[in-house]
Amino acid sequence: MTNLTTNQAQFIYQDKPITIVSGAIHYFRVVPEYWQDRLAKLKACGFNSVETYIPWNLHEPQEGQFYFEGMADLTAFIELAEKQGLFVILRPTPYICAEWEFGGLPSWLLADRNMRLRSSFQPFLEKVDAYFDRLLPLLKPYLSTNGGPVIAMQIENEYGSFGNDTAYLEYLRDSMRTRGMDVLLFTSDGAEDSMLQGGMIPDVLETVNFGSNPVGSFTKLREYQRHQPVMCMEFWNGWFDHWGEEHHTRDAKEVADVLDGILQEDGSVNFYMFHGGTNFGFYNGANLFDTYEPTITSYDSDAPLNEAGEPTEKFYQIRNVLERHFELPGLVLPEPISKQDYGEIRLAEQASLFANLKNISKAILSKHPNTMEQIGQDYGFILYQTFIPGPRESGDLTLQEVHDRALVFADGVLLDVVERWDPKGVPLTIPEQGLELAILVENMGRVNYGPHLWDEKGITEGIRIGNQFLYDWTIYPLSLTDLTGLAYDTGADEQSPAFYRGNFHVKEAADTFVSLEGWTKGVVFINGFNLGRYWHKGPQQTLYLPGPLLREGENEIIIFELHRRESDKISLRDTPALG
Repeated sequence: MTNLTTNQAQFIYQDKPITIVSGAIHYFRVVPEYWQDRLAKLKACGFNSVETYIPWNLHEPQEGQFYFEGMADLTAFIELAEKQGLFVILRPTPYICAEWEFGGLPSWLLADRNMRLRSSFQPFLEKVDAYFDRLLPLLKPYLSTNGGPVIAMQIENEYGSFGNDTAYLEYLRDSMRTRGMDVLLFTSDGAEDSMLQGGMIPDVLETVNFGSNPVGSFTKLREYQRHQPVMCMEFWNGWFDHWGEEHHTRDAKEVADVLDGILQEDGSVNFYMFHGGTNFGFYNGANLFDTYEPTITSYDSDAPLNEAGEPTEKFYQIRNVLERHFELPGLVLPEPISKQDYGEIRLAEQASLFANLKNISKAILSKHPNTMEQIGQDYGFILYQTFIPGPRESGDLTLQEVHDRALVFADGVLLDVVERWDPKGVPLTIPEQGLELAILVENMGRVNYGPHLWDEKGITEGIRIGNQFLYDWTIYPLSLTDLTGLAYDTGADEQSPAFYRGNFHVKEAADTFVSLEGWTKGVVFINGFNLGRYWHKGPQQTLYLPGPLLREGENEIIIFELHRRESDKISLRDTPALG
């Protein structure tokens, strides 16, 4: 039995002092074929540990239905880390933040409007217990106390930034212990009084998160936790992007200097991120403070390994610092992963969304325009249709609390776009014969941090003309998980949302980047895999397409475009454009 313990100001492993030098790599943001490559590069940089969150919503997408395959094969990731000689730090907390959809919480929690999240509210704890009953037994064989690589586990994430229900934290601690999680348990919070007070409990090591000023942060931590080692559990050496922002970058030398300061303080460190990866599918999160800000598809985060896994200048600056503090073997990196420019691809076939609703969705009749969660939908889009009889006076159509972006159609013609961050009324004239009203709402990512975690999607309150609410709706859930039923043709370009399909031949599969010049906003699917969203407003202008998603021979690309396209082509390039 081997356990990571603490002795005064040091971590102890196998009776020897140890400095933890860890990097975050999220298995769920990297295709499994590349896990070994990313872990080998982490080891080559001089790190001794890898850290990963565990997203509840990935592993229990529907209540009681658990998933641990493919990109969710957590134990396979742990085994690969062990083969690289790395320790593993796991964060199986119910909430992870991570700029991940709903902070990792499953959307089905929101179906119960009496639910209270991240607290000792008994119905919430019962859901956590059911999840832990399936997850934690899978992890037990990999604990260092059972001869495995897992040396530490987090019980909750930055809880002091959210609440001060320490009874909830104690419940999570005890829940892990009673299920055999007998390794070091920890929490992580900002280095501020309120956050430390809200996030600390007895018998659990507190760590701090910061991007600079290690002396100040560790000094504050020591005020609350004397005679314990200090660790930065999230060293923010880069940052993520929201749609419409500039791409964030940080000077590599500055990052190296902060790392040096951490080590001079006898601190341990976890780089957040070492390799960011990609928010494939609809798994990006969002922030909501003054306004709603969804995160882009790329999670490059200006990390030491870029989105495609290539070492950056930051990688080499970090290794130089580590070489001054520790004895490292010579730098040996895996063979570079090839990139390919496959050229232009024409998407000649198209399928109108409105003409194909019954092919890819099953209609639900409802008095009210229900939210996604109320009808059991997690991600994607939702369409509301109703008939408004005429004649009646003109008025403004109001989407009361739309989450997040709605296209409003009258008799199939786009009238306007209503966005959560820019709510407005849509002038509506009802002719004598009446009109068909259709509202297509995009879930652009549930809030993942802060006081507004409760984030239902779709129309969350109601739809009205003037002060009169409209009832009797036909609702089409559009998760877009199965597009095989679409009926394509080669007619003129659609003026309304449509799917466009093309095929291309690959002799040798390699990494590439989907460039979408002339396209406005939508989603890209490669051989049935959801690569994620694109939006011409940037900063991201290409989508990363890992080679393992391609097939030697024929490949299919489908693009769901919400607006009118200016080109019938896309291109697959060998370089990214992140802004």
